[in-house]
Amino acid sequence: MNDALTLAARVRSGDITALELTEATLASIVAKQGELNAFTGVTAERARKEAAAVDAARAAGLPLGPLAGVPFAVKNLFDLAGVTTLAGAGLRRAAPPADADAEVVARLKAAGAVCVGALNMGEFAYDFVTENAHFGATRNPRDLGRSAGGSSGGSAAAVAAGLVPFALGTDTNGSIRVPAAFCGVWGLRPTPGRAPLAGVFPFVESLDQVGPLAGTAADLALVYDVLRGQTPALPDPVAAEPGIEGLRIGVLGGYFASGGDPMVHAAVANVANALGGGEWVELPAVAEARAAAYLLTAAEAGRLHLDRLRTQAEEFEPLTRDRLLAGLLQPAAWVDQARRFRAWWPGVLAPVFARYDLLLAPAVPVPATRLGQTTIQLGGREVPVRPNLGYFTQPLSLAGLPVVAAPLWMPGAALPTAVQLVAAPGGEAAALRVARHLERLGVCGATPPRPGICC
Repeated sequence: MNDALTLAARVRSGDITALELTEATLASIVAKQGELNAFTGVTAERARKEAAAVDAARAAGLPLGPLAGVPFAVKNLFDLAGVTTLAGAGLRRAAPPADADAEVVARLKAAGAVCVGALNMGEFAYDFVTENAHFGATRNPRDLGRSAGGSSGGSAAAVAAGLVPFALGTDTNGSIRVPAAFCGVWGLRPTPGRAPLAGVFPFVESLDQVGPLAGTAADLALVYDVLRGQTPALPDPVAAEPGIEGLRIGVLGGYFASGGDPMVHAAVANVANALGGGEWVELPAVAEARAAAYLLTAAEAGRLHLDRLRTQAEEFEPLTRDRLLAGLLQPAAWVDQARRFRAWWPGVLAPVFARYDLLLAPAVPVPATRLGQTTIQLGGREVPVRPNLGYFTQPLSLAGLPVVAAPLWMPGAALPTAVQLVAAPGGEAAALRVARHLERLGVCGATPPRPGICC
């Protein structure tokens, strides 16, 4: 087994040392990097030192953290001490290395986890496919001819390939949930403010969130607790898992029930049936919410990169540069209206969450797109791939809702997809509880089985 909970238990028991686990992980990365291109840098020396420290603590009889010896990697916009934070941008190759780890990386280290490297992503996170012109495309472990999704594509690919049991990503408009769906792994976008952004290169500061991608729902919950500064209680192998009794579940209709591949809507129905059904719920003004998120994303990202665009425009990927410039050229009145809508919309949604604890929706409009694919069918129209893979995720980001991307394979499907488990602000516990239930039922999970990272 290669889940974080099992690996940490093996390290604590002495069945394997943290250093042995680290060496096995580094060897797997070397073996698979050529075909996947998930990593932009491997921190082998750091990993060995961190693993040795875990082993020394165990030898001294000191208590070990909940992630003792567990390898992980981070999207390359998280600061790692001594490593240049690339943020997917070629123009940052010459930037000085980070002085210290990002706060969430420091928390994982304190919990005993071992950082093995930085992962590929879309340039400055403005991307849903991780087909990076500077560092190459990350390929989907489920089908090497397809995208891993983005912008946290390297994170999802590394987990799906079994290179690490979990990885860190960021989600602004769907950048954890889209690659989780494409690669068939679990992903979590938390409520704003639950995980600190200190030491994370920004994309859209008012929308960015840090979250984990993992091979199991239990690992997702464990890592989330560490990220938010909680000391997770290790599971009791005898205690019964919490069920879903008492949870009120709805299925999002209207906007969320139209457009996209029929398979993604069948996946929602499959999950709803497994949970005992659910009433149809239609949220107001969803298309307007997506438009507002789109405008705010372009405006804030463009403003963030204004100086770079003035002096280094030729060093950007052309598609990224054009979207940033378009954001700068938006009329101020449009942006102001989008901000007003953002302030208004969560209040309108509040009565829905007074009736339901969890809502279900598709995560992506289509399964993983082919590398180089430029258009998809959406609502009977042919539309560009990159801006539209967040069709179902982007409106929920604007409302500040926590969402778990629950991966599943529909019968006969060659590729996975995912269903969004959407909770009220602060309602991660409900979403993670349902995620664990669906995993136990065998409805959702990072399947087919991933290769092990350790003997």
